[in-house]
Amino acid sequence: MEREAVKKMKEGKDDVLDIVDTTIDMGKYVDAVRDPGAGAISTFIGTTRDTFQNKEVIELQYEAYKPMAILELKKICTLARSKWSLIGIAVAHRLGTVPIGEESVFIAVSSVHRKDSLDACQFIIDELKARVPIWKKEVYSNGEVWKENAEFLQRAQVRS
Repeated sequence: MEREAVKKMKEGKDDVLDIVDTTIDMGKYVDAVRDPGAGAISTFIGTTRDTFQNKEVIELQYEAYKPMAILELKKICTLARSKWSLIGIAVAHRLGTVPIGEESVFIAVSSVHRKDSLDACQFIIDELKARVPIWKKEVYSNGEVWKENAEFLQRAQVRS
């Protein structure tokens, strides 16, 4: 069993990376990283909240260039695997309209020990927000605005 887990850690072939147009089936992604050699599965769920900076949020709308988004997600997963001993990675990001309380992004990471999966999960969401070409529009009760992620802006400042 442990030999198989180590093999999966090195290969990363079972990573599941999806850009979806419907509600995210979180169970599907947790099951995708489940493994007999995994002692931990860590997850991150990004949901639409009802307010932002004292403005009432009605919904979020996402657009993406899917081929490039998947390519960047693969690069992020490869980098995560180089930093931590991971068994499985699954990432799903929803496009289109995401109402209040629903998931826009879901990440599941499995590893032998919890620290690796917890650290990698945080790394993956931070890198996704900084690098992956997915654009978000926040729709408020009094207007709308396309948003740039703080992580992206911080990286852009460092580069200049």
